[in-house]
Amino acid sequence: MRKVILYTAISIDGFIAREDGNIDWLSTFDDGANDDHDYKLFYENIDVTLMGNKTYQQVLTFPVPFPYPDKKNYVFSHEKQKSNEFVEFVNDDIYEFINHLKKQPGKDIWLVGGAQLNQLLLSFGLIDEIIMTIIPIALGKGISIFGQQSIEQKFKYSDSKIFSTGCVQIKYTI
Repeated sequence: MRKVILYTAISIDGFIAREDGNIDWLSTFDDGANDDHDYKLFYENIDVTLMGNKTYQQVLTFPVPFPYPDKKNYVFSHEKQKSNEFVEFVNDDIYEFINHLKKQPGKDIWLVGGAQLNQLLLSFGLIDEIIMTIIPIALGKGISIFGQQSIEQKFKYSDSKIFSTGCVQIKYTI
């Protein structure tokens, strides 16, 4: 069965974005030596992305074309929206939708985020693995990785790496 992997970057104080959703602080940790923190390797092993509508709207502000054109992209929204060439909007029951998706043949599934979707999938027990890259910056306040009301869930340490940028990547599994 396919795995749902939350692959994300967080600040040292546990935020995935500034309060306004901005992630500009991520680009300040590019060391110029083409250290992609194993992103390309991860990206090759997924064929589906999952994201909430706020995250999707943030992605659209990036100064580059849509970053996942070769993947099947699902955006979860409370409002009915028309799908486009890059994303399919979903307002179905999230639990049923993702359970069905996990049973389909294919590569792993990337939970891009954001906090509300992360929180829902955590509460449903649908996250199989977390790969978080800790960025050595304290934002002070922002959007927490699982929002404000996440539930307790235990994970097991699997692996870690330290990059030349000072970032630390930790992998946890169920």
